[in-house]
Amino acid sequence: MDDEGMRAATRLLGRYRNGYWLRRFLDEAPQREHLQSIGRTGPYPKVFWPWISVRLASERSVCSPIEPFKASSSELAVLRTASSLAGGTAIVLKDVLEVLDGSELMTVQQVIIKFVTGSES
Repeated sequence: MDDEGMRAATRLLGRYRNGYWLRRFLDEAPQREHLQSIGRTGPYPKVFWPWISVRLASERSVCSPIEPFKASSSELAVLRTASSLAGGTAIVLKDVLEVLDGSELMTVQQVIIKFVTGSES
């Protein structure tokens, strides 16, 4: 996975609802390290994007032993978009755009613009 993409993805999670997903990952972090969505060491959160992708994919499988994320459609759209930036989840842009409100869309847009151009809009 691309470092710039992972940084953009983590930036999106940090900006969305004042770090909603990052706080949630820290709150729900299980004891078993291989099941964690986020690392607690270092000055910045380390999101484990491959595990996020696996959990997102489990939503589409009725037989998956992995617990999918429970969240609103817009919260999941932001998480899927972040995972896509990190190189882990393919998204259908139309599906994402249909569920985001104006503020959420602006947050996603700003992160994507910075990722593509290297500067804030």
